[in-house]
Amino acid sequence: MITNQQKQQFEQDGFLIINDFISQDSCEVLIKRAHELINDFEPHDEKTIFSTHDQQHAKHQYFLDSSDKIHFFFEQHAFNTNGELIKEKSFSINKIGHGLHDVDPIFNSFSRQDNIKNLVSDLQITNPLLAQSMYICKQPHIGGEVNCHQDATYLYVEDQAVIGLWFALQDATIENGCLWAIPGAHKSKLKSRFICDEHQQFRTEIYDDSAWDLNQMMPLEVSSGSLILLHGYTPHMSKANTSAQSRHAYTLHVISGDSHYSDENWLQRKAFPFRGFV
Repeated sequence: MITNQQKQQFEQDGFLIINDFISQDSCEVLIKRAHELINDFEPHDEKTIFSTHDQQHAKHQYFLDSSDKIHFFFEQHAFNTNGELIKEKSFSINKIGHGLHDVDPIFNSFSRQDNIKNLVSDLQITNPLLAQSMYICKQPHIGGEVNCHQDATYLYVEDQAVIGLWFALQDATIENGCLWAIPGAHKSKLKSRFICDEHQQFRTEIYDDSAWDLNQMMPLEVSSGSLILLHGYTPHMSKANTSAQSRHAYTLHVISGDSHYSDENWLQRKAFPFRGFV
């Protein structure tokens, strides 16, 4: 699925853009399915906001229980001071996670298609397992900023780092909050880990408290159908979407079943274990 030159580029930069990896039909199918799931979702009293600024969502059992389910998380600015939605539900959701790839038949079929399986094989991930999936809406005008981070902070795996697959379902531009990443920075060590203990209490373990040089960040503008590969140690972020155009994306995180997945990661399977492409 990728050339030796692309592999070398991924090893050098810690990310790789593959244009036109999926069809426009596939993009439309996933967008349609996400809209159906959101329309069927009735929040009632559970309105968990997702924000990387304060990580308050991690204190909600609804978030912790989402590893093998389909749960919905709101944009921080979707509510007024009375806690009421200021926009209709379909324009208020930040993301859907984190078991779409196992629970929903459409997302399952997409996530386990042969070209993704073959790509992961090309990356030489031994005994690959699909650990996490997210549908990210990046809503118009209120789509929240995602702070600079490394995926391995939250999904720590020994030996073979987690790999992120970020599928652009709509064009991702600077205006609507595309990804940004620092080329080559994945070769440095992990800066921190987000630890969850046996009592589901959280702490951040700091290994390097120096700040990322955000001046080295480059925007990863891509058209719909493109795939961005991300090494688990690659520092990346996205800015707030203040435009009138949403930026829908679907992400998968793949781990090696031959590497130890930390029991201190927040995401732990309860109903059923991680599985691969079968």
